[in-house]
Amino acid sequence: MCRPARRDGAVEVELEPYRVELTGYCYRMLGSPFEAEDAVQETLVRAWRNRDRYDPDRAPLRAWLYRIATNICLDMLRGAQRRARAVDLGPAAGPGADLGPPLPESAWLQPVPDGRVLRLDGDPAEVAAERETIRLAFVAALQHLPPRQRAVLILREVLCWQADEVAGLLDTTVASVNSALQRARATLRATPPAEPYRPLDVKQRHLLARYCDAFQRYDVETLVSLLHEDATTSMPPFAWWRCGRAEIREMLRAAGNPCAGARLVPTVANGTPAFGQYRPAGDGTGYRPFALVVVTISAGLITELTTYLNADRLFPVFGLPAGLSREACPAGPHVQESRMFRSDDMTERHDYDSQS
Repeated sequence: MCRPARRDGAVEVELEPYRVELTGYCYRMLGSPFEAEDAVQETLVRAWRNRDRYDPDRAPLRAWLYRIATNICLDMLRGAQRRARAVDLGPAAGPGADLGPPLPESAWLQPVPDGRVLRLDGDPAEVAAERETIRLAFVAALQHLPPRQRAVLILREVLCWQADEVAGLLDTTVASVNSALQRARATLRATPPAEPYRPLDVKQRHLLARYCDAFQRYDVETLVSLLHEDATTSMPPFAWWRCGRAEIREMLRAAGNPCAGARLVPTVANGTPAFGQYRPAGDGTGYRPFALVVVTISAGLITELTTYLNADRLFPVFGLPAGLSREACPAGPHVQESRMFRSDDMTERHDYDSQS
């Protein structure tokens, strides 16, 4: 049956509301906010170009868009290297080990702002549950799955699609979908639990405030006291990482005071607290971006610190300033209190008191 063509503007308005959830899906598939954004843009372009071929009697618009996005992700993953965290690449470094050569960005699981991949205006319990599905450890575990198995698990377990809906999207059988799901679940059972990020939780706020204060004073003993006994620290793009409170203490002491004068700007990445770290500019005029530090918390202690050194790429994604003026950052060990702990530049802002 011939259907009347819809106006281009109406099509764009109809497609745009799916951008955030599609970005979340593609991010879990690809492990990179940059590749996820490219995949979603290509999805919407293809949908727009083929708008006259879409038949609502055959499938809902959402299912049609996910079918396009899935095919794009599977194409992008064909022959691609699995993205990983440093802890997945080899054993922890020993005392005195150097950082080694940097690995290309394509080797790394990259962080993403919550607001790019989650709708934050929904039920708080649902938002908290969705945050669990973008944690770095969970997304890293997904990367161990074959691409089609990965798609099955995300669609069934994260997005709650029915088996027959997934089978239709992947052009396979319900039995194949259920078998793939069973194998995927077995792979993900080893994913370590983490404490859900609660922006208004007093204990979490106090822990993070103590971390910020100790970090900016380079108080090694206080920093180490906030770590879990088996905490890890890493610095992509280097495969180097350390594990254990005693080992991290030794590493911090040996490093001298590389963070002297640093300032931290809070944000949120992958459902957990994060900070944009700024270091004094060489000309003394202010502070320049240095790294994005992602903090994982469990049982009231820090279990993982991941310091991403590609600040030039990540800070714009997180809406972090390209620099801080000296006037905005008077001397003293404090977080930028003019900022707020937030999920992205425009949504879910929470006051963050560094003196808690």
